[in-house]
Amino acid sequence: MKFNIETNDLDKATHYCLVIGIFENNELTPTAKKLDKISKNYFSKLLKTGEMEGKTGQTLLLHHVPHIRAERVLLVGCGKNTPLTTHEYRKIVSSSIKALNTAKIKDALLCLTELTVCDRDLSWKVKQLVEVSFDALYQFNEFKSHKEFKPSLQQINLLIAEKNAAKSAETAIKQGLAIASGVEFTKNLANQPANIATPTYLADQAKQLAKQYKSIKVKVLEESDMKKLGMGAFLAVAKGSDQDAKLVCLEYKGTAKKQTPIALVGKGITFDTGGLSLKPADSMVGMKYDMCGAATVLGTLKTAAELKLPLHLVGILALAENMPSGKATRPEDIVTSLSGQTIEIMNTDAEGRLVLCDALTYVERYKPDVVIDIATLTGAVVIALGHHATGMLSNHQPLADELLAAGIESHDRAWQMPLWEEYQDQLKSPFADMSNVGGRTGGVITAACFLSRFAKKFHWAHLDAAGTAAMMMGNDHRYATGRPVPMLVQFLLNKSSSH
Repeated sequence: MKFNIETNDLDKATHYCLVIGIFENNELTPTAKKLDKISKNYFSKLLKTGEMEGKTGQTLLLHHVPHIRAERVLLVGCGKNTPLTTHEYRKIVSSSIKALNTAKIKDALLCLTELTVCDRDLSWKVKQLVEVSFDALYQFNEFKSHKEFKPSLQQINLLIAEKNAAKSAETAIKQGLAIASGVEFTKNLANQPANIATPTYLADQAKQLAKQYKSIKVKVLEESDMKKLGMGAFLAVAKGSDQDAKLVCLEYKGTAKKQTPIALVGKGITFDTGGLSLKPADSMVGMKYDMCGAATVLGTLKTAAELKLPLHLVGILALAENMPSGKATRPEDIVTSLSGQTIEIMNTDAEGRLVLCDALTYVERYKPDVVIDIATLTGAVVIALGHHATGMLSNHQPLADELLAAGIESHDRAWQMPLWEEYQDQLKSPFADMSNVGGRTGGVITAACFLSRFAKKFHWAHLDAAGTAAMMMGNDHRYATGRPVPMLVQFLLNKSSSH
């Protein structure tokens, strides 16, 4: 799907369909007023009939409007004539794109960037419009014999009133397309079934990414390599599976300047049965999504390479499958992590932190300035925050503030939770340096407290995306969201502008 900027006069527009906003109480947007005048008050007369109320996201497709060159006009409700929230603007765009696609329209001119969004400029509106458009049309049909309705939209043109703003709008389109591409890549990886998306498959995807972008290099550590290094916590998770674990290390260099790298570490449990601490059958549905952290790292690096961000990035994928077998790790087993710290594994279903702790220690060799881990780590975060916010904890408040700001700007938001010393006591073990679980209370926090013990040598943030990386709304409504790729890319864009 292509996006273009248009600055031509409305009465000369010859596109197949025009998309214009309508407010409640029969109020017209500036573009709608112009078209109403051209059409001899067609729209104002129509609104008086009550057929279009202007509720946020409501749509009405019109054919052959008098004196309008476009064959069709799509009216989209924009609510009350007041500045929109980010959520409202995204809903308006999404509803418009879905309505155009349902009508099998190939080419449309959208007049939606004129809408006022609280504290947001034109570039933000354009970038969000591009991202939301791709999200609204996303499908995953790879394993269906009969494919669903293919998206018809081939070109979206954006009407920009200020001609001097065209250049910044073009930049916003470029960024939006790259973010949408990274999000789609992440979704496609996450939506694969676990019999396809094994640790080996994901390692191969990383290699393919390195072939596609010369700025990315990759190396893969096998189980034998990890054993030599002493990654006892990581390997404990993979013991019960016939699938070999992998530690995939990617390095992106977008600048010749010497920079201290930013590291992204992703949990990649390709299927999580819980191990010998076996999950109930219903709780296993959706556990193919336990590798969304690793998929997010790949999607973020893909976007960074596409935009040629002038940064030095490291991506670490901790890939394993958590299965029960005669070889599997048992509750109360004690292992030694790469850091030398010992861990009593009281629950084999708390496996994500075990692969991540060794990955966090391994990333020290890159001497990173910042490390961010991304993981579908706890069910507790879904109870605490639902599906709207990613849980975030950090040992460095300036880093936390940067991520929170990037989340707000991208509308891929996080919520900071405390990382207080008092919670560390819940991880005590009578036989090892620590337990891998801290009990039912404060589950998000104690999981992060565990990881914090392996992140003392750098500024670190932990993103628990169990509630946001994938949605579970029953067997027939499961899907990956691609989050938190937009937040992380915005964080990197902000870093790029400060370099």
